[in-house]
Amino acid sequence: MSSYPRRWQVLALLGIAQFMLILDVTVVAISLPLMGAELGLDRQALTWVVSAYTLTFGGLMLLGGRIADLIGPRTMVLLGLAVFTVASFATGAAQTDVMVLAGRVGQGLGAAMLSPSALSVVVRMFDGEERNRALGIWSALGGGGAAVGVLVGGLLAAGPGWSWVFFVNVPIGLAVFVVLARVLPALPAAQAGRRRSADVLGALLVTAATGSVIYAMIGAGEAGWLAPRTWILFAVGVGLYLLFGWRQRTAAAPLMDLGLLFRRPVVAGTFVIAIGTALMVAVFFLGSFYLQGHARLGPLVTGLLFLPVAVATMVGAQAGGRIIGQVGGRTLAMVGLAVAAVGLAVPAFTPTTIGVVIGVSVGAAGIGSLFVVASATALGQVAPHEAGVASGIVSTFHEFGASIGAAVTSSVAAASLATQAVGGYTTAFAVAAGAALVGAIVSGGLIPGRRPAPEAVTMPVH
Repeated sequence: MSSYPRRWQVLALLGIAQFMLILDVTVVAISLPLMGAELGLDRQALTWVVSAYTLTFGGLMLLGGRIADLIGPRTMVLLGLAVFTVASFATGAAQTDVMVLAGRVGQGLGAAMLSPSALSVVVRMFDGEERNRALGIWSALGGGGAAVGVLVGGLLAAGPGWSWVFFVNVPIGLAVFVVLARVLPALPAAQAGRRRSADVLGALLVTAATGSVIYAMIGAGEAGWLAPRTWILFAVGVGLYLLFGWRQRTAAAPLMDLGLLFRRPVVAGTFVIAIGTALMVAVFFLGSFYLQGHARLGPLVTGLLFLPVAVATMVGAQAGGRIIGQVGGRTLAMVGLAVAAVGLAVPAFTPTTIGVVIGVSVGAAGIGSLFVVASATALGQVAPHEAGVASGIVSTFHEFGASIGAAVTSSVAAASLATQAVGGYTTAFAVAAGAALVGAIVSGGLIPGRRPAPEAVTMPVH
């Protein structure tokens, strides 16, 4: 029995906060065409409106999880929520592309502080079967936030304007902050003896490395995937990742234990969260531009057409939380990715409004179950003192997956985004379906069985 009697109330509040963070990955998708027209943004700049948030969010996530372990998660949850709320207001009030991108970076900073700290609280307050139930609810809120973001974005963009997709966070953030400040328990720091040690350089290296890779992917739409510029940027990213690994081995207080990263359950969980989020963002990015650009529907109609996607995502996550204990994470991941592949193949071969809506809804049901698999697999057997860093790893790859999904989708569909011809859209949907199919195969070999031996959890993957 948990010693935190108000744990379900705290979970509800943290779930609302996480809902806002995940919603903000996709809520802008519906308003990108309007934002681009008003601020004069080209395809690459519009892609960065998504990626600036997810890259900052993901790149600083490990640092956020690390600091949560050092000073206790309560302080980081409240501080992160405050930063995110203020940055949301600044983004909505922006009048130039530079101000919008700066605001998105600020939102990413607040999210990087809040998300791993909040998930650490959930992991530490619940145990046993209650933890699986709590993670299922957490995943449903997060996955649902990604889908509902498009619906909310359509309603707001068609009404008061694109700025309100950011302004709406302000009253919600303030209300959650006030209540959380009263009910959130002061969980002890996991590593009080090293309270002031945090590897900022490591966080900057991993952020710069991923930024270089994302920059290469976004630019490949015009420069080409085999262009020297693209490969140079990829090489720079790989080099910076190697420097990050070296830094973690030599720093007095490294950002993370590399041994934790290479444990098989953690590797499997991070792979599933990355592929799941990449596919989810691809669905919203492609669907929004197809319906508003090629099909010439307004933002309100587009948002309403995504309502089945929102429902399917939450149903998939809830169903996954209920059955993962019976079927195991491996089976659930393979089935979820196979369903996603089938769904995403529909608009690739039937590029009509009905085909897009039905296809992405079916795909979303499969994708929703992946968020449960990722959390339960990666976090189900970590020690309490590792909860913050492990949560940071999962959340990092969640956002990196979003950045990669937006970048690859934008580049593959570049021609269609410029001319609204259908060819680029069908190719991009086909690439997404193929990625889901490959992900199902990889998951089958990577995710441990239902009852892994203890050494299978602690031994590094070779």
